[in-house]
Amino acid sequence: MRVFAWLLDVSAIAAVCALIVAFSVSPSAANLRYDAQQTDNGGRFLVIVGEFESSDNIADFYKAVHDNTAAAVFFQSRGGNVVKAMELGRAIRALNVTTMQLRGMECASACSLAFMGGKERYAEPGSIGVHKSSFADTTGLSVEDAVSVVQQLTANVIAYMTEMGVDPGLLQLALQYDSSDIRYLSGSEMEKYKVAISMTDKGAISASASAYGEEKTSPLAVPSGNSSVASLDRSPAAIPYSAPNLSIPAAHSGRVQHPKGTVQLKAGPETGTRTVAVISNGTPVVVLADTEKWFQVRAAGRVGFMHHSWVWIDQYNAAPFGKRFVQVKSFDNLPETRQYIASSPLPLAAYLATNGWFAITLDQTFDGDAASSLVTQLKSSGSIPDDSVMTYGNALVRKVCCSK
Repeated sequence: MRVFAWLLDVSAIAAVCALIVAFSVSPSAANLRYDAQQTDNGGRFLVIVGEFESSDNIADFYKAVHDNTAAAVFFQSRGGNVVKAMELGRAIRALNVTTMQLRGMECASACSLAFMGGKERYAEPGSIGVHKSSFADTTGLSVEDAVSVVQQLTANVIAYMTEMGVDPGLLQLALQYDSSDIRYLSGSEMEKYKVAISMTDKGAISASASAYGEEKTSPLAVPSGNSSVASLDRSPAAIPYSAPNLSIPAAHSGRVQHPKGTVQLKAGPETGTRTVAVISNGTPVVVLADTEKWFQVRAAGRVGFMHHSWVWIDQYNAAPFGKRFVQVKSFDNLPETRQYIASSPLPLAAYLATNGWFAITLDQTFDGDAASSLVTQLKSSGSIPDDSVMTYGNALVRKVCCSK
């Protein structure tokens, strides 16, 4: 939806959120929960309620965004565990969700770190509170070890702020206020420290709208042609079946794409053969022949061989150049593929690979840092197998199954 549509509907959002605040349990009495809401003009959002605790499973947020096609989140939180707040913030960034905050709600202490995860951030003056955080329980540690722990966590917070595009100078302001006090940021301070665009600054909002894009859809929105989000407890038979296209188009052209930034052009279709040249990512490739696992190619004026996994092929239709998949499983047949996807609470999809197998991935591609962060989060929560990988998916041809 359009940015200005969200902002014009702030009064309606405030009314909905006021009810949530009025009937919420005390944040300290429960872990995080994600309340799905919708405005009169169709804007879908989540209200994140509760204190951050180390036991919170951030995979629940990932599922909540998918289930409700939420494009934005608000907070009703007094803070809590700093590390978990940063983990949620990275999940928000990975899913490209907007964060917004109203003055009538609460987002203080560690919650401010989670708020920073928004790719786009909007807040009313006085709605974001900061103070000196109690980073960790140092009971039982020596003074030297306790200082080391606090210094490391402080460094992590500074690195996180930098990663999210927030001026780390904000931490200096926060350290002036004890944990028993709260310093709520003014509109000018939020913009000075790059925390958010003030929702009272109509000019700044208007200027950001064009950069933000005319449409802001949920990063995990249901694919075109499917207007509903199926429940998580459905059976495999509940997934509508249509025979997928299992043909693999001939590869004619592409570009080098490898996590290391370069690949070795080989004299033959084996890794042990002589290196003809070292070719950088993005270099155009002409495919001369396909030996099932290796392409014979012409690149940078030289002829040699590159493995299928080293070349992004123009004729495939899996993902844009430069995007990463999070691959969680693979099968050599569709029935098992469909069954695995149907039994998972995560939004998954299957892609046909050039070897004829089916790769199961999260049903979205990501930038490198976002994919890496998401893999770490989902592995730590047990939501995906330990052998799941972040990959460019160069050998994936097209999506063939089961998007949820």
